[in-house]
Amino acid sequence: MLFKKELKESPLNQWEKKSIMLVIPPKNDNEFIKGIYNRVKKIKGLSIIETKPIEVNKPGLLIVKYENEEYIIEINVNKFTLPDTYISKKYYFKEEEINKIRSIDKALVITMKYKNNPKKEYYLQLKIAITMIPDLLGIIDDSKESFLPFRWIKMTTDTDIEVSANDLYNVHMVYEKNDVWLHTHGLARCGLTELEILNSNKENCTNHYHLLNTYANYLIDNKEKKDKTNSAYIGVLIDRTPIVVTSLIWTKALKYYKKLKLGNAKDRVSSHNTKTSIIFLYKSEEDEKNNILSKINEYDKLWGENPIFFVSSEETKRMKSLAQERFNYVINKFKEKKKVLIKIGLPVKEEFGNFEHIWFELLEVKGEKFKALLTQEPYNVENMHEGDTGWYTVNDVTDWMIFEKNITINPNNVYILE
Repeated sequence: MLFKKELKESPLNQWEKKSIMLVIPPKNDNEFIKGIYNRVKKIKGLSIIETKPIEVNKPGLLIVKYENEEYIIEINVNKFTLPDTYISKKYYFKEEEINKIRSIDKALVITMKYKNNPKKEYYLQLKIAITMIPDLLGIIDDSKESFLPFRWIKMTTDTDIEVSANDLYNVHMVYEKNDVWLHTHGLARCGLTELEILNSNKENCTNHYHLLNTYANYLIDNKEKKDKTNSAYIGVLIDRTPIVVTSLIWTKALKYYKKLKLGNAKDRVSSHNTKTSIIFLYKSEEDEKNNILSKINEYDKLWGENPIFFVSSEETKRMKSLAQERFNYVINKFKEKKKVLIKIGLPVKEEFGNFEHIWFELLEVKGEKFKALLTQEPYNVENMHEGDTGWYTVNDVTDWMIFEKNITINPNNVYILE
């Protein structure tokens, strides 16, 4: 593609500089504003430094200290409508929830600038929102262009376990016939670049989604470590080829593409033209050393059925804590004769890491113990094979799945059952 003029990165939008959430109250009146600051005082680990009330054409102010960090938060009331594009398949809604929200025409707007720990700060913003309006109907997360249902917010803020990096952003897929353009919303507020994959297609977009998702999580989880390298080893293909990715700002990256149908310069006149980068691959150490970039679709014939994408130790620990905390849902659904799979961490030799996390089918529950059948052949666990059974406790659990009629329930979406 030839460019008649040099491409330029536009300044960040307000919702990219800061995290903007619209909290939907239960009624069309201003009663929800009363006492909002007093309620915030009850949040564990938070102290209020200063407040200013909301005035006509002037936002209110809430300055707080939370875990040794000070945050300046703007509070306002604005009119709103719920965009259809914000109702994501990532979350589950009841029809009556959406209908009720569409009957409300105003929202409490909470605007907060993140600093060094986006996961902690996202949790804090959610906690402030539901503390200010305990009976809220939901939250429009404007920065990631997504709507969050009350049940998810309530369950997320009722625990002290931090949110997942995956909760901080959304991945959109734009289709035109067989062409697919993947891009994120929400990473910019974390002080990161948004990410994109160009020239995807319907056959490979699922693997491309997981690649983008894994890289985005990697950037969030490594933000505090100040890793100055711009590459990440995030997975392995079926032939054991390493998946090493990097990114390049869109103004430079588009020069690597010709006849681009989606995500081209014309698609960036009014959006996707700020801090957003295209993902590329390094196929070898030599390529990385010499900064030789390859497009993602050059691996399309190598994905196979089960490429491996890595999960950070932070996320593994979080998933384990969440799975154990919410294990009562497994017990209850197993009593209802639902099929349940449980992931258990099995010890391995030090050269292979500490544990291999592998799936079992739940067979029996007896007191504090449960019996389970190994459903797959381990890679590095000695003297264990597919079909073996054993007794375990909740302390061994790192993840689980409950198979309902039309959906699979896991620790992250178990709010559906509430």
